[in-house]
Amino acid sequence: MNIKSFFLSRENLLYLLATAVPISFTVWMSLLNNFVIEVAHFDGEQIGILQSIREIPGLLAFSIVYVLWIFRQQTAAFLSLILLGVGTISTGLFTSTLGLYITALLMSVGFHYMETLHSSLCLQWIDKARAPSFLGRLSSLRSFISLAVLIFIFLGMHFFELSYQSIYFIGGGITTIIALIAWIGFEHFKDDVIQEKKLFVRKAYWLYYLLTFLAGARRQIFVVFAGFLLVEKFGFTIEKMVLLLAFNTLINFIFAASIGKFIGYFGEKFSLKIEYFSLIIIFILYGITDSQILIVLLYVLDNLFFTMAIALKTYFQKIADPKDIAVTAGVSFTINHIAAVTLPILLGIIWITSHQAVFFTGACIACISFFLTFLIPNNLNKEF
Repeated sequence: MNIKSFFLSRENLLYLLATAVPISFTVWMSLLNNFVIEVAHFDGEQIGILQSIREIPGLLAFSIVYVLWIFRQQTAAFLSLILLGVGTISTGLFTSTLGLYITALLMSVGFHYMETLHSSLCLQWIDKARAPSFLGRLSSLRSFISLAVLIFIFLGMHFFELSYQSIYFIGGGITTIIALIAWIGFEHFKDDVIQEKKLFVRKAYWLYYLLTFLAGARRQIFVVFAGFLLVEKFGFTIEKMVLLLAFNTLINFIFAASIGKFIGYFGEKFSLKIEYFSLIIIFILYGITDSQILIVLLYVLDNLFFTMAIALKTYFQKIADPKDIAVTAGVSFTINHIAAVTLPILLGIIWITSHQAVFFTGACIACISFFLTFLIPNNLNKEF
């Protein structure tokens, strides 16, 4: 394949955009806690506010419909990626409390709009039969890039004494450069189907909306409380947590493409049943185990099942009117993030009394999701 033909492929553009996002986001996330404590001298209240600000753009992802009044999806994706890169660069430059709040918001707007648009373009450009396998390969690619970034951060800080500012600049700069190359180099593809440009919630998609909300709740229990359990109850050091994060990323890189093929072969309904039933067991064991080996295994499996979210996306692809995809991608991000804003506070109060109750709540959420999968039609591969 020559360079010219590379820039004529929609799939290559999707791969390139998927490569650019984790470069900045992994840098931003992996350095954040140490950076705000060591450089900006944040306390618990300030980091809590920053994390809440970071989630606001996810809650407002539905607003992407208003952006599409002005820009085509592909152009909006390039602008979002540039905003993600510039927000990451700026994080290392503006170290006051207000500066970090503003740069976190910029980074998060770019990230959440980019994720919404990338998901929308994937579901529009990749045919239904190939979508699970393709999304699996994308997930594997993202994991590989994230792992490479983590290795770069470790080597750069440990052996070359790179500063936080330097790493933020490099990560954000690479993302910005990739966005500009994609914008200039790739053909601006015409939309096969003109997308709706008004906000709506379709009754026909109620099951997808509900499963998306429950998936967001499950995600928050893992992100906020599973790692906290490892540190508080099992005494994991920062070195162990970084190694575990890197191992999780490696496992996802190895298996994500296979999970995509599994979904393509067995179908979304069966795949989601496997995911949710497994999560019931995982959350129950989180609550009762005292074994460090088992808790590590559960953490790895829990993280790996995030890849099964591919099945929820391709389920929607198969039931959706093609013109609804872009707006619904934004609406679903908002629904997913409702739990991100509300659940950590409520479960944090419960955690003080009983950490078991938090994970048993997760098991109940997974149980509800499991029974809801029985409502998914068996004939998804037929045209709707």
